[in-house]
Amino acid sequence: MHKARILLLDAAPGELMARELDRLLGHGLEITLNLRRVTDHTGTREAWGDRMEFTDFDAFDESALTAATVRGGEGYDALKSRAGVPLRARFLAAATDPALARPLRVIGRAGAGFDHVELPAAARHGVTVTHTPGSNAGAVAEFALAQLLALTRDLPAHNATAHRGVWRAPAAPAAQLSELTLGIAGLGRTGSALAERAAALGMDVQGLSRQHRAGTPPARPVRSLTALLTTSDVVSLHLPLTAETRGMIGRAELASMRPGSILLNTARGGIVDEQALADALRDPGHPLAATAVDTFAREHAAFASPLFGLPNALLTPHVAGMTRSAMSTAALHCADHIAALLVGRPEGVPVVSA
Repeated sequence: MHKARILLLDAAPGELMARELDRLLGHGLEITLNLRRVTDHTGTREAWGDRMEFTDFDAFDESALTAATVRGGEGYDALKSRAGVPLRARFLAAATDPALARPLRVIGRAGAGFDHVELPAAARHGVTVTHTPGSNAGAVAEFALAQLLALTRDLPAHNATAHRGVWRAPAAPAAQLSELTLGIAGLGRTGSALAERAAALGMDVQGLSRQHRAGTPPARPVRSLTALLTTSDVVSLHLPLTAETRGMIGRAELASMRPGSILLNTARGGIVDEQALADALRDPGHPLAATAVDTFAREHAAFASPLFGLPNALLTPHVAGMTRSAMSTAALHCADHIAALLVGRPEGVPVVSA
């Protein structure tokens, strides 16, 4: 019986890559490593060349991804992605072609999100999708708290003026955290972790749960998105991107927010209408004062946003979950999940359904 083959679209970065590769080899998998996002190609080949194969292509180019996956009619039993490479219906049909020696059976995401996979197509073709929910909850919660602190104390503006040699005193004193109400949309692992941290710093915390739970201490429950937006000084989004959440924060929702309020998004770009958000920030009479955005509708090589250039928009390139601890946990758990599914042991493995 042959070993299962896995294509790593993007390995864990830096020193974490060795741990990930060792874990996959320990499960008896044959590895093909995509070198496109690996910094040291020569060193990687020298260190691992006798234990795996290599390829080099842009995984965000669907035609290149498809060609690499089905090359020679061989195929792969599993794919692993870290950066959320889009895996859409056309690719999934090609990767699961019965004529391949190894039609695709498992997709693993080293991270919590799974909106990059077209789940109905995966289900039609018999592909199981697994991810690592909670692996970066603490990291993202810390990052959202950093966004909150930076904007409530106007640190980006103070930094910019100080670098120009301008001594800029605030026009009015800033509010302390104990004076502010934080509204959290989504009280899953990450939202709950943020609630705990914010409450420990003295904030009044309230939250909206998709599961309509009674509330996750220390967050007080609110009954609707409108109630959350109209009664919070800072709103932080921690929801997956689904048909229900896509575009849920638009012009009307932004207009309903408290005067001087702040919106934080470390969830998914598609949840917020970026054009509406940019228009709100350009309007001096709008209640929204500032935003911090880590996730965008268009990312990686296609990165573009109407928020570019706005001084009251703190923008970062989807890095909230990128800590050593979070990325190590995600990579190793993902390796374990993929290996378990390939040998028909799904017990305890988180899988995503359409």
